[in-house]
Amino acid sequence: MIALTTTRGGFGLRRPLARIAAIASALFLAACDPIETASSGASTGQSIDPTKPVQIALLVPGGTNNADFDWLARSLTNSAKMAAADARGATIDLRVYDSGSDPGTAVAKATEAVDQGAKIILGPLFADSANAVGNAMAPRGVNVLSFSNNADIAGGNVFVLGNTFDNTANRLVSYAVQNGKRRIMVLAEDDAAGQIGSAAIQRAIQANRATLAGTATHPLSKQGIDGVIPNVAQAALSGNVDAVFLTANQGAVLPYLTDKLADAGVSSGTVQMMGLTRWDTPASRLKLKGVQGGWFALPDTRMKGQFEQRYRSAYGEAPHELGSLAYDGVAAIAALVRAGKKNALTTAGLTQNAGFAGVNGAFRLKRDGTNERALAIATIQNGQVQILSPTPTSFGGFGF
Repeated sequence: MIALTTTRGGFGLRRPLARIAAIASALFLAACDPIETASSGASTGQSIDPTKPVQIALLVPGGTNNADFDWLARSLTNSAKMAAADARGATIDLRVYDSGSDPGTAVAKATEAVDQGAKIILGPLFADSANAVGNAMAPRGVNVLSFSNNADIAGGNVFVLGNTFDNTANRLVSYAVQNGKRRIMVLAEDDAAGQIGSAAIQRAIQANRATLAGTATHPLSKQGIDGVIPNVAQAALSGNVDAVFLTANQGAVLPYLTDKLADAGVSSGTVQMMGLTRWDTPASRLKLKGVQGGWFALPDTRMKGQFEQRYRSAYGEAPHELGSLAYDGVAAIAALVRAGKKNALTTAGLTQNAGFAGVNGAFRLKRDGTNERALAIATIQNGQVQILSPTPTSFGGFGF
């Protein structure tokens, strides 16, 4: 196995990113002190009377005087209200709290909410805030459905709703193995998100009995990427690698990195390229030569499109990319309440094997606090997105 590194230096690739990406990266980058439980199977949560209104506290990142966070807070709030209105057969008492971006504020708002009768916390957004709220709510037996995608904070009474790197990595590696691409090289950024992504890919390689054919780490600078390209190309084109899996989680990295790799002969025409992040957004990426033929994962675009159309009609603007997580959270709770489950808000209720139908496709929560989400495999051909493997509709077979 080949391990490659290079040094940081030169003109940085860091630049203002799309606001969605900037907020999304903050979901998992914070340092955390996860809750410790006696076992991953420990039961937590409140029992309810499903014939009466169920009070949900929604913690959103409002009140920061930041336009991006305000947009996201508005999207989460509106999406949750849509789900509550759709909750036929269940009565949802949704109460919204601005928790900002500070863990202390989030804990204070969560405490206020539970004092006022909340039976479950939906949110907050950031990993460190979700972790702090989980710790504060654990003695009170209240579960927390965070919008974070950081699996490190999951467990005990904290669940993460965001799509995790492990979900995406496992879906792609499973698909690669099924298509004869077993020897996989990992190319990752040297920042926290890149290394978390790299670890997820390597876990997926092991879980799917593939082979880790090499690892390479590059800094977030043009000189750093330029410095590692020759060795990466030599390894990728050695005949011992079937696929190169990129984390490429920073918006400025993907165009530069894939173009440089293509210039060095590393493209899906020579060795299969795969990405841990969406390669189809923004739309300008579709014309990049280095992404043509590459594989990446997508949520259920049909369901998401319907949701976005409804949202625009109701609120006169586009929802934030992460807003649908609030819809999913409320809708999942409502489905359990509608089924007459007294344990709807407990670990046993939330982690039902069948899962839930979400805006981004089917999903289910696991007893360890993480989640599984149905994802499609897509590629880009001649600047157009093509679906290679559709989003599974259940958790009984392919893709999970």
